[in-house]
Amino acid sequence: MAEFDPRVPSIARVYDYFLGGKDNFAADRDLAGQMIAMAPLVPVITRENRQFLARAVAWAANQGTGQFIDVGCGMPTTPNTLESARAVTAGARVAYIDNDPVVLSHLNALTAKGCAGVTVVAGDAREVPAILGSVSTGIDLSAPACLVMGYLLHFFPAGTARDLVAAYAAALAPGSSLVLSAIHVDRQGAEEGFDDYSTSVARVYNHSVEEFTSFFGPLEVLPPGVVDARQWRARAEPAHLPQREVLPPGVIDARQQRTWAEPAHLPQREEYSIVGVARI
Repeated sequence: MAEFDPRVPSIARVYDYFLGGKDNFAADRDLAGQMIAMAPLVPVITRENRQFLARAVAWAANQGTGQFIDVGCGMPTTPNTLESARAVTAGARVAYIDNDPVVLSHLNALTAKGCAGVTVVAGDAREVPAILGSVSTGIDLSAPACLVMGYLLHFFPAGTARDLVAAYAAALAPGSSLVLSAIHVDRQGAEEGFDDYSTSVARVYNHSVEEFTSFFGPLEVLPPGVVDARQWRARAEPAHLPQREVLPPGVIDARQQRTWAEPAHLPQREEYSIVGVARI
């Protein structure tokens, strides 16, 4: 593993902290505190984003997709792409891509070790041909796949994000799907807060809903469209189901897989995750 300085905050470790993980350092927690001061609901919407990604991956697996490409995956957490996919399809294959040495170390040691069907790729998401070449050792790009770019595109200007999504989508087979999400703060002064975060770790862009929607290009965005993560196919509680034993994290009772409904009376918020899923 490449050397790293724990005194320098990491995007992946800050997210790990928000998700309740333990793989973070004082510098990461300090930056997380600054972000919370700017947007108090950031830990909440980060968890909502993770729940959305689990639902979207499970949806794709239920459509018959058996392979998943998670670009900018971050620290292994629960539920992760592998858990969500294999809760539906036991033999699902997953390629994880990241450029953080700590993330890669954890993926290789905790997720991929002894687990057939998992590929870990070290690389920059912007190097699309190189990433796809490495991914192809474990993923058949001539067959449908689900491409996940969760909480990645807010690190790129809108034009770059559009081009990046288009380049990956063009390499996928018909019948594939695309899962996107990004942080959005709809409040006066939000840009200042994003600028403060940008000087600490990496440039972050507060994309508008219109910009985020444009990232899908000509692709068909599936219902319910581009929405707050809380609104994307949240499972409705099926009535009168008998209680069963507690299932492991990330595993959904098969009786609930296809049940979803628009959540009623969600309070309006200024901070949320913009999400959407498209078919290729």
